Amino acid sequence: MNSYINKVFELADASVKRYEPEKLNWSWGQALYLYALSLIDTEFRGERYTAYIKKYYDHHIKKGYRVNTSDTSAPALAAFYLAQKEGGEAYRAVVERVRRYFDEVPKVVEDMPNHLGNGPESLIYPKSIWVDSIMMYGVFTNWYAFVEGDEKLREFASRQPRMFSKYLFDEEENLFYHSYWTNFKTHYPRQKVFWGRGNGWVMAAIPLFIDYLPEGEEKEYTKELFKRLAESLLKYQQKNGYFKTVINRPDETYEESSATMLIASGWFYGWRSGLLGEEYYHAAKRAFHAVVEDFEYRNGLLSMPKISAPTSAIQGIPYLVYRITPRGNDWHYGLAASFFAALEYKRCLEKEQANLK
Repeated sequence: MNSYINKVFELADASVKRYEPEKLNWSWGQALYLYALSLIDTEFRGERYTAYIKKYYDHHIKKGYRVNTSDTSAPALAAFYLAQKEGGEAYRAVVERVRRYFDEVPKVVEDMPNHLGNGPESLIYPKSIWVDSIMMYGVFTNWYAFVEGDEKLREFASRQPRMFSKYLFDEEENLFYHSYWTNFKTHYPRQKVFWGRGNGWVMAAIPLFIDYLPEGEEKEYTKELFKRLAESLLKYQQKNGYFKTVINRPDETYEESSATMLIASGWFYGWRSGLLGEEYYHAAKRAFHAVVEDFEYRNGLLSMPKISAPTSAIQGIPYLVYRITPRGNDWHYGLAASFFAALEYKRCLEKEQANLK
């Protein structure tokens, strides 16, 4: 491994010192962070973070938790890791509760659930699908269907990339919109405004479940979608390696580290798997290095800056929201993005070494 990758793993160690697991919310950002930590342990065949992850779930299982949105289903990811690694009915119960949610939740367009489910959030936002959901439930449903041999869920999960692209993908720009309002039958924002982290979620999510897709038409479609998005993103990368928070409005918005790391993660995977050419590997390294070079120390612990706060396409003012959403350090989904990218970079370097032999 190189010094840049090691820096990200130092960030992972710093993060578990900075945040007590029992104080992390039951939500998507924390869920992806824990899932990314579980991937590090899986990669290194260790248990560096497993006890930390268990403390989180033990706390919330005792306290009580909800599963009524795409975002509150995301904790199934690391729970499934624990259920396989540690066993235990309690962790399995979390997984099965989320599995049942996708059977029971009403679908708002074809086979896609309302992003805000039937939670209180759904009362203040139009029925819609969000690009985020490809990560929040797409990865879990594909993984679960593969491991458990769940044919019903496999059918649901394997169609998701095609449906996300049908309603959220701009066929001219080859980029994803933030959301689609089902009652209004339109993407939102209505103008051609493409949110960086949203497109980053797609780039990072597809590699996390593509190997679980059965061979066939949907898998080939997903690969082609991935390549189209990867190519479109390439022309928007800034000279210093970063992406802006609105990809196609670089002169009007700010550098954003979580989107940059998510896109780098996808590009690394694309090169490693043979789906993308050498230019993407070089672009991924530039992106990764740029973000890591901006890491800083806070209170003696390494910290990741330039992560935009949680962002919604709010009715009436979506572009303004992207511009005024503040940036901060160590938002958990941003940390997860850097861990995803570091693991893919590590595998790329191992591929390079293997090719030299």
